[in-house]
Amino acid sequence: MNTVLETSGLTKRYGRTDALRGCDLLLAGGKVTGLVGPNGAGKTTLLQIAVGLHRPTAGRIRVLGLDPWREGVALLSRVGFVAQDRPLHPGFTVAETLEIGRRLNPRWDHAYALARVKHFGLPLDRPVRSLSTGQRAQVALTLALGKRPEVLLLDGPVANLDPVARLELLEELMGVVAEDGPSVILSSNVLADVERVCEHVVILVDGRVRISGDTDELVRSHVLISGPRRAGPEPADGEVIEVRHAERQTTRLLRGHASPSEDGTEVRPATLEEIVVGYLRSEREEVPQ
Repeated sequence: MNTVLETSGLTKRYGRTDALRGCDLLLAGGKVTGLVGPNGAGKTTLLQIAVGLHRPTAGRIRVLGLDPWREGVALLSRVGFVAQDRPLHPGFTVAETLEIGRRLNPRWDHAYALARVKHFGLPLDRPVRSLSTGQRAQVALTLALGKRPEVLLLDGPVANLDPVARLELLEELMGVVAEDGPSVILSSNVLADVERVCEHVVILVDGRVRISGDTDELVRSHVLISGPRRAGPEPADGEVIEVRHAERQTTRLLRGHASPSEDGTEVRPATLEEIVVGYLRSEREEVPQ
């Protein structure tokens, strides 16, 4: 397996706060992986450590087999990164921004970068400060893709974009990957976007990986069981992730398999959104069996 990112016991502490706590993760290449979790789960911290912006407090991380903190110079030419706030110099024009990318990156594909901004109608002589939020996002993504990276790390790439700009960026991202492009790891709180583009999903909660798996396998391995209050399968049928009670009905998210029963219990496959939300809510409350 071609591994693009691997962590073992990865911990990052800011004062008394643990942004990551013993995070263990193994991600294969050639996929679009979505990092999902509540605010403060550690998604941004993980990506920043992966590009060498922060040094881990404890544990181990390797990106393309390299230590981002100690071997950052060798790694950065192979990794593209778009930060959450898309930091671009507001006074530079689009052309000047791309020229900086050309001078700083040995693998830079200037013809590709120019073609990409032309495709999205971005005027080369316009300063970045005069561009819309969606246009700035496309410039930032062009800088990352122009490096022709092996791995592309995106921290909230569609945050603050209008629906049209968000869809355009996601469709472009899918097209780039489909053309034998880089492996992609993106963080997002928009589950519909994750479901649209991601083949692998990592659920982060409280600085730890709650579950990681291919999207299709996660959906196949989880079911929703609804029936009369407190009715349902025994715990031996699988792992009960979450239980929700209404006045007369109990609904369980089960990692495993179950069959309908004579007491009126119904079983159906869980959607990816139901799986993600179930894991996130289960961390806030004890799950009764």
